[in-house]
Amino acid sequence: MSITVYSKPACVQCTATTRALTARGIEFDLIDLTEDAAAMELVTGLGYRQAPVVVAGDDHWAGFRPDIINRLS
Repeated sequence: MSITVYSKPACVQCTATTRALTARGIEFDLIDLTEDAAAMELVTGLGYRQAPVVVAGDDHWAGFRPDIINRLS
């Protein structure tokens, strides 16, 4: 399953999310929403207004969600 984290600079929840994924050995792609207009359009199209937005296969969520991250490992 591919995992993509859409983040913003200086985002505490984004940092916590990527650290949790890394600590569990889960590979992911990281996309900066401030530098990728298409990515920003994608996450707003999914209904999100905060970062990070994580897309894992068919699932997606916003914010730091250790409960969901734990289920991925």
